[in-house]
Amino acid sequence: QVQLVEFGGGLVQPGGSLRLSCAASGSIVTAMGWYRQAPGKQRESVAQITRGGSTTYADSVKGRFTISRDNAKNTIDLQMNSLKPEDTAVYYCNALEFGSGFAYWGQGTQVTVSS
Repeated sequence: QVQLVEFGGGLVQPGGSLRLSCAASGSIVTAMGWYRQAPGKQRESVAQITRGGSTTYADSVKGRFTISRDNAKNTIDLQMNSLKPEDTAVYYCNALEFGSGFAYWGQGTQVTVSS
């Protein structure tokens, strides 16, 4: 099994920055990433990163968000710049367990972009 703990989030003004972190423990994980879910909307992928460092981003965050990974510490970070009100959502860390491919989720952290 995999346990995920998220850090960061909070309230920021439009144009501001926030950094989210996620630490994985337990089984070995392969791909990790961040999803978000705004009120009344479906959960969507924000950014993903493989163990090798390959990344993918949602079109809505390209050029503003950067995902990074430290395999030695089993952590990922999401640096969010130029935040917009539409980035407001609960952000969830996600990881795939090596071997089973089962997906694990963090508890979620609220990001609110508002003046």
